[in-house]
Amino acid sequence: METVAIFGVGLIGGSFALALRKAGFTGRIIGVSSEPSVRAALDRNIIDEALPTRAAAAQADLLYLSQPIHKIAECLGELDAWVQPGALITDAGSTKKLIVQTASQKITRAGFLGGHPMAGRERRGVEAAEADLFQGRPYLLTPRSPADLDHPAARDFLDWIPRIGSFPIILDADTHDKTVALTSHLPQLASSALAALLEERLELPTRVYGPALVDSTRLALSSFDIWGDIFDTNRDAIGLALESYIAKLEEFRTALGGTLDKPPGAPSLRRGFDAGSRFAARLRDVT
Repeated sequence: METVAIFGVGLIGGSFALALRKAGFTGRIIGVSSEPSVRAALDRNIIDEALPTRAAAAQADLLYLSQPIHKIAECLGELDAWVQPGALITDAGSTKKLIVQTASQKITRAGFLGGHPMAGRERRGVEAAEADLFQGRPYLLTPRSPADLDHPAARDFLDWIPRIGSFPIILDADTHDKTVALTSHLPQLASSALAALLEERLELPTRVYGPALVDSTRLALSSFDIWGDIFDTNRDAIGLALESYIAKLEEFRTALGGTLDKPPGAPSLRRGFDAGSRFAARLRDVT
């Protein structure tokens, strides 16, 4: 791998470039993005040069698509005519079914391997990029078939994943989307809903809160410009996740209300707290 072209030089694309450099990559990194983004990336030495899509695709060994999901799908429809045979196209999209399906239909001259680094920040843009963003984080891969992992350029890319501090997890696209609906998309919606509720309660004293509220609303700082495509391309799985979450909240609400012969919180609310505590402890044991 000598030339990497990053399409969408923002938080993830910029961080991937910085992580490669820190891990010892000495080749050329091309940026394909908006004028402000590539200018900022050049100023920070994140990329070596900026090129239009066609020129970058024709020169790259690895094409790393880190735009919003619909833009990735659109880009996949263009690249096949320009990409080098033997190159690898991968992506960093947060949902995979649409992207993998589009690649299966459109990409014939190069290898393709769907990807999703489970890393991010509330801030967006190349200015927020950092070399250690992927440290200790899973890097999800969604091959269309085992052959995608055996492509020579894919094997080279796979060697770089631990070198940038991440570790690979292989899933099919459908399992990926159903899983992240629960572990990523639902937490975002829960955080945004809580913050939106409190924003509407303007009569609340504004300084009466503790760290729990700050922690719980951290994700609400995220931009809908990123999340709109995620919700649009994973709506069925997210809908099921929301149904399950609402049902659990209803269980808690019912238990909290209590009855004449069963005081509030006993015993089902305690069981809920105990189950939640076990999961939270397990989560922290592996991160």
